[in-house]
Amino acid sequence: MFKKVNKNEVRKAKHTRIRFTLSGTAEMPRLNVYRSTNEIYAQLIDDKAGHTLCSASSKDKDLEKVLKNKTKVEQASEVGKAIAEKALKLGLKKVVFDRSGYVYTGRIKSLAEGARAAGLEF
Repeated sequence: MFKKVNKNEVRKAKHTRIRFTLSGTAEMPRLNVYRSTNEIYAQLIDDKAGHTLCSASSKDKDLEKVLKNKTKVEQASEVGKAIAEKALKLGLKKVVFDRSGYVYTGRIKSLAEGARAAGLEF
């Protein structure tokens, strides 16, 4: 019998391997992305101190009007712009992009491009 592959477990294993080499600091935090079925979340993390500097998601109240009647890919782009604006307010321009084991297409790519368009460098 063949065993069914759990894609989320494979993704988590990839993310664990990636995290051995990927780390964020106060000057250059890690831009972590989590993608659920309906929503997308992004946060800037300082791994040295162990805390989140700022976050944005498709569930934020301030993005509610902007995201209405948009596709998930367009919503991801707006979340990327929102996290970039928050980062720039904190004086952060460079980040380390952590795609959390997801393939760099679709919503993940859209979020990254939105953040780059708003001024983040990675």
